Amino acid sequence: MFDKLFILGQYVTPQLAVSRLAGKLADNDRTPALKNRVIKWFIGRYGVNMSEAAEPNPEAYPSFNAFFTRELKPGIRPLDPDPKVLTSPVDGAISQLGQVSDDRVFQAKGQSFSLQELLGGDTERTKPFENGEFATIYLSPKDYHRIHMPVSGTLREMIHVPGKLFSVNPVTAENVPNLFARNERVVAIFDTDIGPLAMVLVGAMIVGSVETTWAGVVVPSGDGVSVSRYDHLQTPIRFEKGQEMGRFRLGSTVILVAPKGATEWKQDMIAGKTVRMGEAFGINS
Repeated sequence: MFDKLFILGQYVTPQLAVSRLAGKLADNDRTPALKNRVIKWFIGRYGVNMSEAAEPNPEAYPSFNAFFTRELKPGIRPLDPDPKVLTSPVDGAISQLGQVSDDRVFQAKGQSFSLQELLGGDTERTKPFENGEFATIYLSPKDYHRIHMPVSGTLREMIHVPGKLFSVNPVTAENVPNLFARNERVVAIFDTDIGPLAMVLVGAMIVGSVETTWAGVVVPSGDGVSVSRYDHLQTPIRFEKGQEMGRFRLGSTVILVAPKGATEWKQDMIAGKTVRMGEAFGINS
C-alpha cells in the first residue's frame, strides 16, 4: 500500500517546481545554522561515510550541494589500470544490465524502455548501439555523487532531453512505465577505443540539476531536445579513464550504453550489486 501511495504521489506532485525549489535551497549559503542541521540530519538518516571525504567536517561545506557533491580523499577509489578494463563511473548499485534487444532496454520486472527515446529520439545517433550492451547504476542518497569516465574518450556531443522528474529508486523503476526515457536527462556521447560510448545522466525528483565539467550546470534551452556538438572543435574535449566528467546536484542514475561486442560485463556484475567508482566493471574487446 505504501509503495502505491508513493507512486501515486509522484504523479500528482508538481515535479519540476518541487525539484527546482529543492535545488535553490540546496545551493543556499546564507543560513549556515540551518544548513549545518540539515547536513547532520542527512548524514545520520542515510549513513553517509564522512571518513572517506576529503573534508570530513560537515560544517566546513558552504552549502548542502557542496556537501552532497563532496570530493573524496585521494586514493580512496583506486582505478583499475588495465587499458582493456571499463571501470564503474560512479558509486552506486546496479539496477539492471544486459543487452539491448530490438531497441528495448530492460528496466525492471515487466518494464522496459526505448533506447532511441533514451538517447533523444535520433535514429542515426542510436544506430551504433543497436543490440549493444547497457548498464544502469542507481546512486542512493549516501553515495559519492561525482561521475567519472569508465574509459578514455573524446566528447562528440551532448543532448539535453526535457521530461518528467519521477524518483528513480527501485520501487519507481518497477512501477512507472518507460521511466528512464521519460525523465529529464543529459546524454553525453564519447568516441573511445571501443567505439562510441553513451553516458546518460538521468534527472529525478528533488535533483537540483545535472552538471558537467565542460558546460557547467545544464540548463534547458527551450521546450524541446537540445544538441551541442563538440566534434569540430580545434581543441577536442578529451577525458582519460577515471577523470571526472560530471556530477549530480542531488542524486539519480547513470546509464552506460556501448556497441554490440565492444565490452563484456564482468560475471559478478549483477542486478543489486554495490559498485564503487574505478573498479573493474567490464572487459573491452
